[in-house]
Amino acid sequence: MKIGGLQKLTLIDYPGKLAATVFLFGCNFRCPWCYSSELVLPEKKQPEISEKEVIDFLKERQDLIEGVVICGGEPTINKDLEKFIKKIKKLGFLVKLDTNGSNPKALKELIKIVDYVAMDVKLPKDKYLKVLGIKPDNIDKSIKILKESKIDYEFRTTVVPDILDKKDILKIAKWISGAKKYYLQNFRPEKTLDPKFEKKKPHPDEYLANIKKTISPFFKICKVR
Repeated sequence: MKIGGLQKLTLIDYPGKLAATVFLFGCNFRCPWCYSSELVLPEKKQPEISEKEVIDFLKERQDLIEGVVICGGEPTINKDLEKFIKKIKKLGFLVKLDTNGSNPKALKELIKIVDYVAMDVKLPKDKYLKVLGIKPDNIDKSIKILKESKIDYEFRTTVVPDILDKKDILKIAKWISGAKKYYLQNFRPEKTLDPKFEKKKPHPDEYLANIKKTISPFFKICKVR
């Protein structure tokens, strides 16, 4: 398990819970607008944190925090992820998994042990191959797994300027229609994989609010973060 960071307290990453966040190295995507380059790109050489250090920290916080968020990068590319999660669960914590949905086989097993899943739907189905060079088949499978499961979950999309517009978000909304929760997140122009994106201006709040109004009927909960 290659761990690249530990946020000792977060009030926003696990809905309704006081949590810690564990950041794992590595990702099978190279989204140019990603702002976690230190986790995604091996050449960044971010200092590694041992699994023991994380577990020891959690043992000291059993009465103070409720959950642990596991994110990346992309957590499901780590072969020891399930074992790591079971160790955390054994300490009595709830576990939230953040994923890009690229590994439906792993996701199907992990939803048996985690308590919450947040899946990024980065693009409409017809744009995955064009923008990221990735076929959307596994993304589609992961969407179906979550929608058909009993686990608490959410889908979310970062609305990146010049990549996604209202028509694109509508396509995504129709793709995941009927999901419990869908969140729109505004783009943050900071330390992106492709420096060009650092100069892009986020959409105005009104733009996202207007999109949310249009797509809300597709979901039980639809909000802008």
